[in-house]
Amino acid sequence: MTDPISDFLTRLRNASKARLDDCPSPHSNLKEGIAAILKAEGYITDYTQGVDELGHKTLVVRLKYVGGVPAITGIDRTSTPGRRLYFGYSDIPRVLNGLGVSILSTSKGLLKDADCRRQKTGGELICNVW
Repeated sequence: MTDPISDFLTRLRNASKARLDDCPSPHSNLKEGIAAILKAEGYITDYTQGVDELGHKTLVVRLKYVGGVPAITGIDRTSTPGRRLYFGYSDIPRVLNGLGVSILSTSKGLLKDADCRRQKTGGELICNVW
């Protein structure tokens, strides 16, 4: 697999469109950081670590629905392995005029766009969620 983050975001997108309660995915610290930001922003209910039948660590994301409609309307991978996108804190694009959230990988760890602007830290734009 060349892009595990894109795979994780696609799993979330597909599970929310299929109205599934849980979305299992192979575990990584970056994926767990993305899940933590999504939980803090209210896009998912919770996430837990588990183990699959082969003994590999997994990340199980519990999806959130508001009135039967998924809380994640759209999730988009911005920076890819073939095209990395880096932004300074003043150049970070807004998602739906501030209604969505961008997740960036910075020298201070994974941060959402508002925190990057507040801390004056730029980085690689991982994904946009709305």
